[in-house]
Amino acid sequence: MSIIGWLVLGLIAGFIASKIVNKSGEGVVLDIVLGIVGAVVGGFIFNAVGHVGVTGFNLWSMVVAIIGAIVVLVIYHAVAGRSRSSL
Repeated sequence: MSIIGWLVLGLIAGFIASKIVNKSGEGVVLDIVLGIVGAVVGGFIFNAVGHVGVTGFNLWSMVVAIIGAIVVLVIYHAVAGRSRSSL
């Protein structure tokens, strides 16, 4: 998949995941990064349990990326929330 494809997939997946987790977007740049990292994490998780990960720019890859982005976002909020409360 091309760089543009990863950016578009990452933007869409990150935006949807951030709407699911906290009802507001994290910002365009963070949504893209979150979605791309989520696609990698989702692909790793799906491959670890015996399923196909990200295969290109299609619906299955979007589902994998969204699930991965949700996992990354929950971890991000847990770490960021913990560091804010300790200050």
